[in-house]
Amino acid sequence: MFEKEVDMQASQPEPLALDEPLILPFAPEAVACGFPSPAEGYWSGDLDLVQHLVRDPTCTFVWRAAGHSMTGAGINDGDLLLVDRGIDPVPGKIVIAVVDGEYTVKRLDVIQGRTVLVAENLDYADIVLHEHTEMSVWGVVTWILSPAKTKRGVRPRL
Repeated sequence: MFEKEVDMQASQPEPLALDEPLILPFAPEAVACGFPSPAEGYWSGDLDLVQHLVRDPTCTFVWRAAGHSMTGAGINDGDLLLVDRGIDPVPGKIVIAVVDGEYTVKRLDVIQGRTVLVAENLDYADIVLHEHTEMSVWGVVTWILSPAKTKRGVRPRL
């Protein structure tokens, strides 16, 4: 339904070069986001982030997001996006698309029989594809890597 091939340009990212696994200590249990539970105080082993985050290293690329049209999907200006070119671009997925030669990140959808690239910020217009619009899907966003946000001040308590 959606064409996935696009000519590679020199400005596009290279596939991940993974000579070694990226292994970090892995906590023994999930951390409570509600009422805290007593900590065990030991690690249960290691976690290879590449194995956990990357389906196929030869098809996975990293892009940096620029702009604010996808904030509702949790993508902020400067975030890193892991993009897999081997995943089928189906409606509902967030994709890197090439529209009339320009790259954009949007949510892919079909609305009333038309392909639409949906902005996840109401301040930005969706891209409704017309018969003369050239569009291809470059890849599917699989992970959004963003730094933890720092908030100043404390919310008032009741």
